[in-house]
Amino acid sequence: MPNQSASLDFLFNALSDPARRVIVERLSRGPASVSELAKPLPMSLPSVMQHLGVLEAAGLVRSEKIGRVRTCSIEPAALSLAEQWINARRTAWEHRLDRLGAYLARSSEQEPDSGD
Repeated sequence: MPNQSASLDFLFNALSDPARRVIVERLSRGPASVSELAKPLPMSLPSVMQHLGVLEAAGLVRSEKIGRVRTCSIEPAALSLAEQWINARRTAWEHRLDRLGAYLARSSEQEPDSGD
């Protein structure tokens, strides 16, 4: 579990930045060159490269250089780790809320009428 926790930390850290989320969103539609990823972002190309480095370190993005063009693509398996973690939290909370709802239903059935 500690290894998974570190992976989640890197993953959520990588997704915490709006520019990196823009990059991930764009790559979810298909591979793109670094210059194409940089176009909508209000920053220099070296800054975009730093953001891509964070995404690659987190395992969200992989890149390949062919000639002078570096092409990036998304790694869907990394997102599934976050999805599994979020789904586990959601399931736990749904169970808790179901138990609370059942408790409240039993409590309201057991209360005597006050005769208002």
